[in-house]
Amino acid sequence: MEKRKLGPTDLEVYPFAFGGNVFGWTADENTSFELLDQYTELGFNFIDTADVYSAWVPGNKGGESETIIGKWINRRGNRDKLVITSKVGGEIDSTHKGLKKSYILSEIEESLKRLQTDYIDLYFTHFDDPDTSIEEVLEAYQQLIKEGKIRYIGVSNMTTKRILQSLEISKTNNLPSYSVLQPEYNLYDREKYEKEYEPLAEKYKLGVMTYYSLASGFLTGKYHSEEDLNKSKRGEGLKKYLNERGLRIIKTLEDVAARNSATPAQVSIAWIIQRPSVTAPIASASKLGQLDILKAVDLQLSKEDITALNDASK
Repeated sequence: MEKRKLGPTDLEVYPFAFGGNVFGWTADENTSFELLDQYTELGFNFIDTADVYSAWVPGNKGGESETIIGKWINRRGNRDKLVITSKVGGEIDSTHKGLKKSYILSEIEESLKRLQTDYIDLYFTHFDDPDTSIEEVLEAYQQLIKEGKIRYIGVSNMTTKRILQSLEISKTNNLPSYSVLQPEYNLYDREKYEKEYEPLAEKYKLGVMTYYSLASGFLTGKYHSEEDLNKSKRGEGLKKYLNERGLRIIKTLEDVAARNSATPAQVSIAWIIQRPSVTAPIASASKLGQLDILKAVDLQLSKEDITALNDASK
């Protein structure tokens, strides 16, 4: 397992980011601590979270994931060994959203407090805010970099047109530039990344962290029919995958997994890791047993395996 550089940054990570969206949602604090302990004991160092995680859960108000990670970091004293990403711009509630400079500057303080750290390695624009100028957003990040509160910036859920505009404005106005892209990408959801975002990432040498790398769990192979959907809290959102193409992907995943003494989830992640433009897929786990997915980083799929998966998911 070798570390990879995240785009033009000096951040080096193993090619798997732990998705912190589950902390305070499907994994309580104790379980989250156990998961993070096992993840880092295996040598991994990359944790992805956001200020909005997990505001969608009844009774939550956002910031739960950052709070749990912060408590864990404080107890383990391991901040210098980790690469932490967080995000701003997702709608937490009607008064906590958007990318106004004043909001970014106040929201970073909340994130730092919850994470119990004085800096975030990589800070993402989580969702675009068309009502705020690109210059204003980048000026906020410039101030935070100058103050040492963030090291680099990344972008997610923004059109390629707006990303290109942002990169141009960064260059013209000597403002910080997005170094990392966080797009949706998996064996099922390929087209948008491969046609729109991948050429941009390659041209500008951006690091790429993929989200929904397992298509919300569909690519674990647990779901073959609508009856299977009640196996998970996320099951209802998986109906869209249960079609001829989706089931063909699962069948091929299971065949490739059997040939490699692996699981469909491991194969799904290995397929992403082996795409040259991708630095690290993001995936989460709610139970310790699910961390066997980390074996994906050492799983070398053959050319035949990759071709079979590509053909099945065309």
